[in-house]
Amino acid sequence: MIPPHLFLLTLCFVQYIGKAPAVSVTDIQGTRFQSPLAGQNVQDVTGVVTAKDKYGFWIAGVPSEDIRESSGLRVYSPSAARKVAVGDLVSLAGRVAEYRAKNSPNDLTLTEIDLVHTMNHLSQGNDFFPIVLGVDRTPPIGKLSSADAGLDGWLSLPNNLTLLQEADTPLQPDQYGLDFWESLEGQLVTIPNPVSLNFPDRFGSFWVHGDWAVTGKNERGGLTLTFDENDVPNAHPEAIFIGRALDGSRNPKPFMGAILSNITGVVTYQYGYYYVLPLTAPSIVSSPEASPLPASFPTSTDACLITIGDYNVENMSPRSHHIPTIAKHITDFLHTPDILFVQEIQDDSGIRNDGVVSANRTLAALANAVQRASGVKYEFVSVDPEDNMDGGQPGGNIRVAYLWRPEKVFLATGYGRGNATQAAEITHDKGGLNLSPNPGRVNPTNLAWDETRKPLAAAWQTTSGERFFTVNVHFRSKRDSSSPQGNARPPVNGHGEERRLQANVVADFVESILAQDVNASVVAAGDFNEFVQTRSVFASLQELLFEPDVNVIPPEERYTYVYDQNAQAIDHMFVSSAVLARGATIEHVHVNTWASTAGSRASDHDPTIAQLWVCDSREADDDARALSMDVASQIVL
Repeated sequence: MIPPHLFLLTLCFVQYIGKAPAVSVTDIQGTRFQSPLAGQNVQDVTGVVTAKDKYGFWIAGVPSEDIRESSGLRVYSPSAARKVAVGDLVSLAGRVAEYRAKNSPNDLTLTEIDLVHTMNHLSQGNDFFPIVLGVDRTPPIGKLSSADAGLDGWLSLPNNLTLLQEADTPLQPDQYGLDFWESLEGQLVTIPNPVSLNFPDRFGSFWVHGDWAVTGKNERGGLTLTFDENDVPNAHPEAIFIGRALDGSRNPKPFMGAILSNITGVVTYQYGYYYVLPLTAPSIVSSPEASPLPASFPTSTDACLITIGDYNVENMSPRSHHIPTIAKHITDFLHTPDILFVQEIQDDSGIRNDGVVSANRTLAALANAVQRASGVKYEFVSVDPEDNMDGGQPGGNIRVAYLWRPEKVFLATGYGRGNATQAAEITHDKGGLNLSPNPGRVNPTNLAWDETRKPLAAAWQTTSGERFFTVNVHFRSKRDSSSPQGNARPPVNGHGEERRLQANVVADFVESILAQDVNASVVAAGDFNEFVQTRSVFASLQELLFEPDVNVIPPEERYTYVYDQNAQAIDHMFVSSAVLARGATIEHVHVNTWASTAGSRASDHDPTIAQLWVCDSREADDDARALSMDVASQIVL
């Protein structure tokens, strides 16, 4: 049955043409991603102009009872666009095309009419009505495409097994997100009560969901990557990109959780994503007021109760302007943890490609800034990489490093710091297990680390004499990934296979420790550049180590990064079973993902803070232990 709100549009067509046009808009759109008439010349295509820009316009034809067939269509013709107004009923002839930008081979195509050679105006001032999303049509939740096969759904490896448009199977818009948005291609829609999910990109576009069912909604209002009821990662097809307004008005600059005025616009596909292009820019109606909260637990004086912070400080050099802000975060929000894992520490000359590899000045600048802010004096260590061998900005030589409070912990003695190619190995001394060198890199000559930061392992000793081990990582980036809304299914997870191999190398190193002492205290943390929902990457590591946040942080609140429509965790902390059994508390501190603008962030990552018992003995003060467990039951994010 034709929806009631489109009945008037249908009457309009009957009045002016008396019968259905020879080729209708729905005939052109068809029931698949590709038009059945692609490449053909068509005539008497009739529709009401619903929107226009300087390159063309959109028309609405008679709707179909088949929800797979869109009744909206893009007409690409700058000359014709100058001759029409919104509300005009036109009949035209031209070629049916499937447009894809030449430099974007993974994009889906946009069905349109181009090479318009005839256009007749039939009437003016006709009424038309948008489809109200969440009322007339509602996006599905969970999956993007039926082609995303595999244990991890759209995150499965291997990827790029199917080309969606070449397979061109019938649309299933009630089940899959790409099919849903394709079934609305070219149509005018209204998004009621949209909620922003991220900062705008450099073109002013931003992600929203409307007043309909969503998955993984966090307290801030964003959508966090989680598993569905079938243990498959959600892909959030219920979100949509909002592009530039067609009338030239400027979009606002929302951030996660901001609520906007209703958005009415046309559905299109561009730059690898489905978009709604507003007729006019929306405005921000309200924004979250909550400020990020500091960690709920302070640093402890108990020798065995260690606080560990983890922070990707985003390309920090000695001259970085964000050093004081990062130091404030460490002081005010992380409470100057006993050990701090940091990533993206650049060398002492920053991005100057001059052969400098030492980062002592960079680390000293950060340690001094923390001391000025808090009075706490940190020591620090890193292992200098070979010049331009670890990826990142050319000349920057980013690496991982540690800062620590010497009154609480110190590096187990007896062996010196390693160099770029020395591998850390398990040794024994009178204090127990140790590392040589200490700290040392984890199998740094393994091919898995090509153009990637090498993990830095360290053996630590508490003031009570107990030993524990840490591994600080920064895995290969997701550069070269394809759009999750592109043709390749499952989407290309850039360098996912390399990250899987890197996880295997770290797992082998951890196993070498646990083989010597099954009760060893081990912590591996850092920027893994991957979601734990990509289980194929983490499989080997998760056979040995465990996530302490699983039991203390709700799934929708586990995020340290925001990209596209997803709040996501790519910074993780894993602990050995002995540490997990003694009790661990962990929090993600949203000092950056909750910023009011992307430019006001100190880093694109949030820091993480954990409090862990690292001693085998039960000689720790009972009151301190009881206090820690009480804090763990009152996690504040």
